[in-house]
Amino acid sequence: MKRILFVETKLYLREWPALVFTLALPLALLLVIGSLPTMSKPSPEFGGERFVDTQLPTTMVLLALATVAFTVLPGALATYREQGVLRRMSTTPVHPGRLLVVQLLINLAVGTLAAVLLIVAAKLVHGSPLPGNLLGFVLVFLLGTAALLALGLVVASVARTGRSAPGIGSAVMFPLLFVAGMWLPREVMPDALRTVSDYSVVGPFVQALRDTWSGQPPQLMSLLVMTAGLAVFTGLAIRLFRWE
Repeated sequence: MKRILFVETKLYLREWPALVFTLALPLALLLVIGSLPTMSKPSPEFGGERFVDTQLPTTMVLLALATVAFTVLPGALATYREQGVLRRMSTTPVHPGRLLVVQLLINLAVGTLAAVLLIVAAKLVHGSPLPGNLLGFVLVFLLGTAALLALGLVVASVARTGRSAPGIGSAVMFPLLFVAGMWLPREVMPDALRTVSDYSVVGPFVQALRDTWSGQPPQLMSLLVMTAGLAVFTGLAIRLFRWE
């Protein structure tokens, strides 16, 4: 497992444009959007908080994780399947499941790095507070990230080629980002759209991140929806995933 982790990490770092994009895009958006005057004023719609305090940083965290889960991870696994790497590994003592685990660990590490960079940048540049309920934030982050990566495995399962995987992933990612509040904050969504957001996994994920960032415990319903999503997506990935 250590050898596979070392090799896959080297291969991942060789594809540095994808890594830079994953880390730099959310960070750039955080810095640019957060610099707008309207973003740094307290708003009654957000409970008297500034948009840059919790709304913008948590949305950018979701963007980074979604990029990893829906484009990077499916692209790598679909390419390995297309090239016969997974099939050849299945005939050796090194089961391809180990490669799958390593890919999940690497992408989790990249997503975590992106989140740390965003938290630090929000604090240093915009004066945003650090997560007030740090333990709760970490637990929510891990649960939500696991659900997103499981859905990313479903995308990898249905993608026939490495080239098609990012396209399928993007078709999943952008609607989820919309209902999560990327372009229209959840607080100002119409009731019907807000209901969709509340049960979309990503909506409760963002809400739970904001709650714990503000020092509050996550809402039970948010945790239940994320847990249900993780279970459903994991089950689908197990059922649909093929090594060849």
